Amino acid sequence: MIAAQTQAEFRRLFRVWEFTGFGLAFPLILYVFIGLQGSGPGAAAYHKYVLASMCAYAVVNIALSTFGISVANERGTRMDALLRAMPVRPIAPLVGKTIAAVAFALAAILLLFLAGILLAGIAMPSEQWFNLTWRLLLAIIPFICMGFAIGYLTGPSGAVLAVNLILLPMSFASGIFFPINGLPAFIKDIAPFLPMYHLGHLAWNAVGVPYDDLWKSVAWLAGYSVVFLAVTLWAVRREDDRRFT
Repeated sequence: MIAAQTQAEFRRLFRVWEFTGFGLAFPLILYVFIGLQGSGPGAAAYHKYVLASMCAYAVVNIALSTFGISVANERGTRMDALLRAMPVRPIAPLVGKTIAAVAFALAAILLLFLAGILLAGIAMPSEQWFNLTWRLLLAIIPFICMGFAIGYLTGPSGAVLAVNLILLPMSFASGIFFPINGLPAFIKDIAPFLPMYHLGHLAWNAVGVPYDDLWKSVAWLAGYSVVFLAVTLWAVRREDDRRFT
């Protein structure tokens, strides 16, 4: 069942090219506009910083889109009701979506790596490339849970708006698009409470930016996973009570 659901998820991604292509291309376009500006003695560090930031953004964007928007669309088309009526274990669609999202995120990361090498001349030890990749792919979990919560709390028409209203402000406030030191004071006070702030620090640390509170960020992301999972379970139970009882 899990293999079949995973195959179905990959087919869905490949068939909807406007969704898949935009998910892969948008972080790359942002990187071209933002990541190629640095020059001078600090250019190498700046390019690595921006590359890590764009990889973090790509992972979150894919997690929220794959789970938030697609789950809302499935609810709108009653696909979830069809799956519920079929002899499919509930874990199978979840695992299938997770595998597809992680593979999709890995593809986006590798495209950004290629752009960083070819366009910005980034050269890092293999350890830094590896650490950046596995940290981002593992840290996708809380954002998958967030995407599920969005998918069950919004409808098909509101999911895209909800994802954008959450993702873009959170990215700016977390220092993903611009360094945190250049943000207004009140945003600096809010940033440590945002999950993407901690994801960013895990990514920046992987490419050599010093950070002493690494395990603190891991704990924050784990806590967010629990919180968003609890919200999702509540929303699923509410949906079941409303539609199937």
